[in-house]
Amino acid sequence: MTADARAGPAAGWARDGEVGVDLKYGITGGLTADFTYNTDFAQVEVDEQQVNLTRFNLFFPEKREFFLEGRGIFDFARGSFRTARILPRDSVSGTGDAPTLFYSRRIGLQEGRVVPILGGGRLTGKAGAFDVGMLSIQTDDETGSSADDTNFTVLRVKRDILRRSSIGAILTHRSVSPTGDGSNQTYGADATFSFLDDVNVLGYYARTRTGGVTGRDTSYQARFDYGADRYGFELDHLLVEENFRPEIGFLRRDNFRRTSLSGRFSPRPRSIESVRQFVVEATLDYFLTADTAVLETRQAQLAFQTELENSDQFGVRLSDSYELLHESFSPGGGIAIPAGGYGFTDVRLTYALWPQRLLNGRVEVTTGGYFDGRITSVDLSRGRVDPFARLSVEPSFSLNWIDLPAGSFRTDLLRARVNYTFSPRMFFSGLFQYNSTHRTFGANLRLRWEYSPGSELFVVYTAEEEVDPLRPVRRSELADRAFVIKINRLFRF
Repeated sequence: MTADARAGPAAGWARDGEVGVDLKYGITGGLTADFTYNTDFAQVEVDEQQVNLTRFNLFFPEKREFFLEGRGIFDFARGSFRTARILPRDSVSGTGDAPTLFYSRRIGLQEGRVVPILGGGRLTGKAGAFDVGMLSIQTDDETGSSADDTNFTVLRVKRDILRRSSIGAILTHRSVSPTGDGSNQTYGADATFSFLDDVNVLGYYARTRTGGVTGRDTSYQARFDYGADRYGFELDHLLVEENFRPEIGFLRRDNFRRTSLSGRFSPRPRSIESVRQFVVEATLDYFLTADTAVLETRQAQLAFQTELENSDQFGVRLSDSYELLHESFSPGGGIAIPAGGYGFTDVRLTYALWPQRLLNGRVEVTTGGYFDGRITSVDLSRGRVDPFARLSVEPSFSLNWIDLPAGSFRTDLLRARVNYTFSPRMFFSGLFQYNSTHRTFGANLRLRWEYSPGSELFVVYTAEEEVDPLRPVRRSELADRAFVIKINRLFRF
């Protein structure tokens, strides 16, 4: 049962109830089939909001259980080996990661709205020497996001070869393309080869086909990686052409050719008892436009990190960047950064507390240039405190102060997750978020009770309010509110 209220002159409660069915069937000892009808994800936690100060797309992780189960088989061009780069990368230039050819959040979600899933099926497991993944989902139309009724189909095959290597292929089909005429298909092949203990080679080749779009629809990558404990080296080349459109995938940026070089030295000093390992890492990322070979992004980084014997880590990272804007964009505050080329540098300080502490988390402070202005950021991530055995609180925040010639603005993103375990079969979780950019405060409260093995009761309350500090008389307005009761019953045959 769902009750929903939205802001507006005619705001009120709308009540409805729906029934869905999920079926799991073991075909063989290694192959499992899953079928779903009228699929509902009302019990899933809402997304954690993010601050975007770049001109690129944000990536949100999948949280829906149906798509999380068996998702590893659908991974494309992903290696499980130790890489040369061990320090995190983040910048206004984007990470330049290779495209994700299957991104399950394209199914049932569009423009931030839920699109009804009518039903579908999935087959995952091992057939002989092959790992197999097949998925076909049918969605209904949704007027709020202009989504048409669409079929999503994914086929993935992978085979292990040699000792620690694999080859595979993938095919995706979207019956209605949101950007072209007709349908969209993506097909590709990938391979990962691991030699000795630390030498790895990874690569893929993929193309897309979209109705009404021809040419420049290719993407490929070749990467060499030496990732030993003391030394690391990586050479990577990635191409994404202008019309490469994996429309059941995720593409952070397009029309680029990236070459990356990385080197690492990470000794373990025996003469310093309190230090477990030093890490010195240098990286260079070089982006050219794929069609005209114009320099679009260049970033050089030098990082130093110390890991203590108690597992705490602290470090410093220096970045020198160049960014070419082909058109202006607004990072926030109604302020636009004009088109043109910009060179800037920044420094980031980091301290991370050991995850097993009573109080732990990662604090980062960044200051320096930001296009033709300056930025100062303070971030807390992966925060966690356990005041009692059954209670945990996970705070995090991202605060940014930006000064540009056209003006200054600030963004605040505050988040706290509260978890309480009543028993091994019952727990409560609450996620609270404040976003100054959207001027919203949201709460997502979830109670889960497994009343019998495999059968669950969910009670979920979600609310979001528009908070306007300039209106002290009326401090907030209801933007969205929903109350959901969901019961899952497991039947074994």
